[in-house]
Amino acid sequence: ANAVHAKGGPLYTSLTRDQPALCQAAIDAGGEMGWAYREDLNDLPHGLGDHIGWVQQTRGGRFRASAARSYLRPVKRRPNLQVVTNALVHRVILDGKRAVGVEFSRGGAVERADAAGEVIVSAGAIGSPHILQLSGIGDPDHLGRIGVDINHALKGVGKNFQDHFLVRVQAEVKGIATLNERSRGIRFAGELMKYVLNGRGMLTYAASLVAASVKALPESATPDVQALFASASYAPGSKRQLDTKPGMTSGLWQMRPESRGYVEAQSTDPHEQPAINPNYLAEDRDRRSVIAGMRLVRTWFNSPALKQFLVAETVPGPDVQSDDEFLAYARQNGTTVFHATCSCRMGPDPMAVVDDRLRVHGMEGLRVIDASVMPAVTSTNTNAPTIMIAEKGAAMLKEDAQSQQGAAA
Repeated sequence: ANAVHAKGGPLYTSLTRDQPALCQAAIDAGGEMGWAYREDLNDLPHGLGDHIGWVQQTRGGRFRASAARSYLRPVKRRPNLQVVTNALVHRVILDGKRAVGVEFSRGGAVERADAAGEVIVSAGAIGSPHILQLSGIGDPDHLGRIGVDINHALKGVGKNFQDHFLVRVQAEVKGIATLNERSRGIRFAGELMKYVLNGRGMLTYAASLVAASVKALPESATPDVQALFASASYAPGSKRQLDTKPGMTSGLWQMRPESRGYVEAQSTDPHEQPAINPNYLAEDRDRRSVIAGMRLVRTWFNSPALKQFLVAETVPGPDVQSDDEFLAYARQNGTTVFHATCSCRMGPDPMAVVDDRLRVHGMEGLRVIDASVMPAVTSTNTNAPTIMIAEKGAAMLKEDAQSQQGAAA
């Protein structure tokens, strides 16, 4: 335990047990770029500039310490807990301005769960606004267009949606081991044995093992781009299959995007997926950050510690040189980091959806507790902050219930 990490909590965190040579070369190249090496990327003093280090994982032993494994599994036999799987929530059932239950289906039958206390919506930044909208809680103009009866006007539901937008720079390498060749044939059999025997090797890796937070725009006071590094390269397409040739990849995103989009139900049918528009790169600063970030990664790859292994940049490739070319590449090939947030954001203003205790404005017995309540997306990963929101929300539920019991006594 130290000032940053404690012991005894439900969630394990750990450093990767393996430190591949190409990843170490990326850290060394970062040092050549002037990026400070940090042994602990979660221990960042105020005012820290550009830095790089090994990422941490939510992993205990050889298994991922998921929220299900860390929180649900230890209590799943409680008599007051029932988990319904393979179910689809249709709507929150309302009695005036009070939430009294949930309508859902599993298979063909529509069922109802009545709430003894409160209804908690925790379906994420895409699912939560969708459920509220199907329940008649949202922007009256939007609900009217899709034929949902308006039960509570709340314009911000589904608005302000944010996500990190990721683009990749990729290169072929030589003279050093990568995941591309380790994932095939006899070498993969060796990796499998490492995992089975001692919980090590590539089967324990996160998507990236190294992360750098750096300043790409001259006007930024602090790092504004995160660049992840993987000792692997990928074939074209959305399936993320490893390339046949050895390579390295950096996936980068602007840490504090300004663009905001929306999540909107498209009809009254809960089976129809909502429209999702993150509005990536709508703001000028977002576009400039992505362009500058790709240029910075290109320089990183050409620093001596990495350049000794570099054959050629393959993505976006040497033909991409101008800002317009970088931007066109990003628009065509960029993708989500799966950091969906902010679509039911917390605040006191007219576009906010929940208050500082995560209660839906203007409603009783209804809260939203998930990443959708963030006022703005966190600078880097959203896993730990989302779990924190859940822990804090659970604590507030208990506090408010105890306060009500005390007032009634």
